[in-house]
Amino acid sequence: MITSFQMRAARALLGIDQKTLAELAGVSLPTIQRMEASTGNVRGVVETLIKVVEAFDRAGVELIGEQARSDSGGRGVRLKEPGPPRRMGA
Repeated sequence: MITSFQMRAARALLGIDQKTLAELAGVSLPTIQRMEASTGNVRGVVETLIKVVEAFDRAGVELIGEQARSDSGGRGVRLKEPGPPRRMGA
């Protein structure tokens, strides 16, 4: 599973926009936009999700699932709790 938050964070780590991700994954820009606009786990055609995950992997981003370990030793980003980012002071 991949979440919309992971997708946006992975793109930010790579410094790429949605159009570039679409090109890297071999999917359409509206597909990436739709995936990132979803809440929580991204839903869609399994083959499309696999293409996006593989594109991130080829680009050097490891998507870490909740409660999963990362043994590759690279840097990463993980939310302490699932859900949308909170505003400071809220």
